[in-house]
Amino acid sequence: MPETSQIIFSHKELVELMLKQQRIHEGICGLFIKFSLGASNVGPTQTEVLPAAIVAVTEIGLQKFEQETNISIDAAKVNPRTEAARK
Repeated sequence: MPETSQIIFSHKELVELMLKQQRIHEGICGLFIKFSLGASNVGPTQTEVLPAAIVAVTEIGLQKFEQETNISIDAAKVNPRTEAARK
């Protein structure tokens, strides 16, 4: 079998992984991404440059949501408390 060069997650899969890693068992949480914007002059040569925007992802996390959406999920459904955690 060939070696995998990419592993892709959906938004909800990322949220589920983060909920489990942070041991969050209740509430509706969704994906949060913070971007920063920069600018530069870029081009194929020093005489053929154009102003360009550079968008960087600076933070990825969870935020509370009021309802489930395509980027949020109910923690109680995907990461329910176990009996050991309740004690």
